[in-house]
Amino acid sequence: MYDYDNDLSIPEESRKNMDLPAIEDAVRTILKAVGEDPEREGIRETPNRVARMYAEIFSGLHRDVSKDIKVFTEEGNDEMILIGDIPFYSMCEHHLLPFHGKCHVVYIPKNGKILGLSKVARIVDTLSRKPQIQERLTSEIADTVERAVDAKAVCVVIEAEHLCMTMRGIRKPGSKTVTSAMRGGCRADLRTRNEALALINRPRNV
Repeated sequence: MYDYDNDLSIPEESRKNMDLPAIEDAVRTILKAVGEDPEREGIRETPNRVARMYAEIFSGLHRDVSKDIKVFTEEGNDEMILIGDIPFYSMCEHHLLPFHGKCHVVYIPKNGKILGLSKVARIVDTLSRKPQIQERLTSEIADTVERAVDAKAVCVVIEAEHLCMTMRGIRKPGSKTVTSAMRGGCRADLRTRNEALALINRPRNV
């Protein structure tokens, strides 16, 4: 049996909280159920590979997103901030197929409290690493940013392609789903919301 406890490439949260041998057994069962031979040379190691992959791509289930947050104080900073085109990968909870795309986060600081730029990307990454739906992911990112710095306004927009629409079902590759979540001034004030959306939709070559 594979020694998952000593595999340091696996996120610590997953080693502690996931039953990785059970994932192996489940993958073998699925392979048999679809008519494959789990002992065939080409896929003999597949259950182990899938277990280690799930430990990585579902690690957000067991990680406290607050660990990804670092707040700085920059007195007098109350202008709109955009962290745009953040790539992300997640798994649709309906079919356990990936969806991926870009996330754009805009917020207005309060009392000079700002997030480290890389920390916003880490928030997106952590919240993506679990079975998700795009609508919930968008809202969770907005709520996390708002709470972290008590932001005056938050706008999050996600553009994503869903493999459950492109490789099965309706089979429409290239189709994109766009979701947004507004908090504070971006929800209450039309001018603030329009400014945030204009910033997100800016020409990318500028």
